[in-house]
Amino acid sequence: MKSIYKLLITLVIALIIQSCNQASEKKEEIVPVENNHGNEAVLTPEQFKTAQIELGSIEMKALSGTIKVNGMLDLPPQSLVSISTPFEGIVKSTEMLQGMKVRKGQAVVVLQHPDFVQIQQDYLDFSSSLEYLKLEYERQQELSADNVNAKKTVQKAKSEYQSMLARVRGLKVKLKLMNVNIISLEKGNIQSTLTLYSPINGYVTEVNTNIGATASPSDILFEIADTEHLHAELTVFEKDVPQLKIGQKVRFTLANENKERMATVYLIGREISKERTVNIHCHLDEEDGQLLPGMYLQALVENGSQDVAALPEKAIVEFEGSKYIFIEGSEKNKELRHFEMIEIIVGVTELGFTQVSAVNKIDLTKERIVLNGAYDLLSKIKNSEEGEEH
Repeated sequence: MKSIYKLLITLVIALIIQSCNQASEKKEEIVPVENNHGNEAVLTPEQFKTAQIELGSIEMKALSGTIKVNGMLDLPPQSLVSISTPFEGIVKSTEMLQGMKVRKGQAVVVLQHPDFVQIQQDYLDFSSSLEYLKLEYERQQELSADNVNAKKTVQKAKSEYQSMLARVRGLKVKLKLMNVNIISLEKGNIQSTLTLYSPINGYVTEVNTNIGATASPSDILFEIADTEHLHAELTVFEKDVPQLKIGQKVRFTLANENKERMATVYLIGREISKERTVNIHCHLDEEDGQLLPGMYLQALVENGSQDVAALPEKAIVEFEGSKYIFIEGSEKNKELRHFEMIEIIVGVTELGFTQVSAVNKIDLTKERIVLNGAYDLLSKIKNSEEGEEH
């Protein structure tokens, strides 16, 4: 019996030891997500998604040898039109709204005024009188050739004819400004309105009138801008002007936009303002119909720049006076994502990008780098360390 008891006790102890070993092995296989030690952060797929982590690679950017300037998008004079009326009138109709696209030759406003009718009546009356005076002048010339009348009579007929001819020509010019069809008018078709048309394709940027308003020649009724040919107008300090040359490349970003655009120096101003600055005119390398005149921009004029390894500023975090980035670990666990914090050295920062190099000489070009969400990873590591201390 004693031998049986000893055997049973031995089996129970063996089972307990085996169970403990299995539990230990299982425990070793499970990596707690909260266990972020040192410079490593571990995320579940849900945490990865919540932190909005974005991965990418290091880029080569020309960040050195540049002149930093400010400016704005502007239009050349031929791409901005102010529409006014040549004659005073009352606005009868218009469909123009700010932002509306218009084509060349499209009617923008219709005006009416009694004077419009009077000018056409005067033209018809003077044209009729001109025909009579012309015939009279020719008749007096013939009589003068036969010594029938005095030269004074011929001169008077000539003067009256030329005076009326000048009036008719002047009225014809006015009628053309009123967009009146002369041939139709000479057939007796008098129009009571004056229609103004857009001389360019573009967008309405200003509307300064309404139906029933009085419009005079000094009023700007509408402004139309052709935004397909915007240029960058840069303001450069006097000390930097000697470094500028026509043909230099310009990299710029618009306010509240991360997209980098390119332009080329086309003209360099020849006058220094009171603020000791010079205007630089640049042509955009790629036209963009969505851009608007007046948008502010920050630009870098390249001057013998070299390509350097760079990352977006938001990919770099600072902790205790040092700069760091996060690279994705090589662990193959599909359930967890590992990220290692790497200390870096930073260089020049321009247009949202910073020159970087690793302290420990890691080849960053071969790494998958966290471009967005780096501060979330830093916070996770530091919070975990503080929890362990307590």
